Amino acid sequence: MPLARPDRTAYGVLGAISFCHLLNDLNQSLLPAIYPLLKTGFALSFAQVGLITLVFQGTASLFQPVIGFFTDKRPQPYSLPIGMAFSFAGLVMLAYAPTFPLLLASAATVGIGSAIFHPESARVARMASGGQHGLAQSIFQVGGYFGSAFGPLLAAFVVLPNGRSSVSWFSAASLLGIVILISIGRWAVHHRAERARRQANRPIERSPLPPQVVKRALVVLVALIFSKYIYMVSLTSYYTFYLIHRFGVSVRTSQIDLFLFLGAVATGTMLGGPIGDRIGRKYVIWLSILGALPFTLALPYANLFWTVILTVIIGGTLSSAFPAIVVFAQELMPANVGMISGVFFGLAFGVAGIGAALLGTLADRTSIEQVYQVCSYLPLLGLLAAFLPNVERPVRVRVF
Repeated sequence: MPLARPDRTAYGVLGAISFCHLLNDLNQSLLPAIYPLLKTGFALSFAQVGLITLVFQGTASLFQPVIGFFTDKRPQPYSLPIGMAFSFAGLVMLAYAPTFPLLLASAATVGIGSAIFHPESARVARMASGGQHGLAQSIFQVGGYFGSAFGPLLAAFVVLPNGRSSVSWFSAASLLGIVILISIGRWAVHHRAERARRQANRPIERSPLPPQVVKRALVVLVALIFSKYIYMVSLTSYYTFYLIHRFGVSVRTSQIDLFLFLGAVATGTMLGGPIGDRIGRKYVIWLSILGALPFTLALPYANLFWTVILTVIIGGTLSSAFPAIVVFAQELMPANVGMISGVFFGLAFGVAGIGAALLGTLADRTSIEQVYQVCSYLPLLGLLAAFLPNVERPVRVRVF
């Protein structure tokens, strides 16, 4: 992979790491996409479905900040293909696991792969940004969301007709990712050496804000992550069940509708970063979370047609916040990019996992419809964005 100048945006590297993110999350998305198949085949309750998500998301959540902290001290760009190798192993286990405990083990293995992949790949995206941090974070994240969006389609048109063992066919994507990530690791090593040579006499980057302001801002960002990801997991884990139970659609139709929602999530992610570069990340965070509130409040009362439309709007609106949140947190602690990326990616996974388990229990005790009644008020927490400090001046970049 060609070496770009450290002060220029390396679009080739960003495209490659985004594509690997697509492959990584494509494999991971097959797990929730085949939940209806697993629920029937293993006679699972909604709580057990939530437990699978909790194990996957919880494993990723616990390991990501630790790995990010370690790689801040000792960068490990060649850990990227190792993370993809764990995802490969988890996918093969998922295809052939004969018991529920082994399903949980496969979910944990995939979670470890995510924990290794995300902090270092987010660091590489920032290294390749050339100063356009929001744009770079969006390009990186949109690959993951597109990968997640294709999972339901693959489940509908490949896994359902051919059985759970066909999940193993997609392990080829992991092998391709391993090859590309070895090349990205080589680029990162050369880039870091060149950057160190050019900045040998420059002071270490530090936050321009007092520590108390930084702490308060991080608490607000954590609350916003809670709001966003609890609501998002209600759709990624239970939307297919909601459509089947309330409207009587087929499993395939429900998965196609899930694909439309995840496609909107990918689009919103792509736009959130560069818009944040242009108008300021604080405003993107505020508008994207609070702006979803009218649509989440309307969703429990909508018919099938409007349910699909509303979830597309909600997905696109809410997802635009995450690139801005990650870059905002990185700018609060610029000397700890790996750790802070790991914390927020890990927090996203952890909140989603705990939320999935709690919402599954709620669905078992009440109804799947009640889940969306309860979650509809979560975007109100977007009001907290008003307490975020201003950490950057908006810069003019092209939004595409």
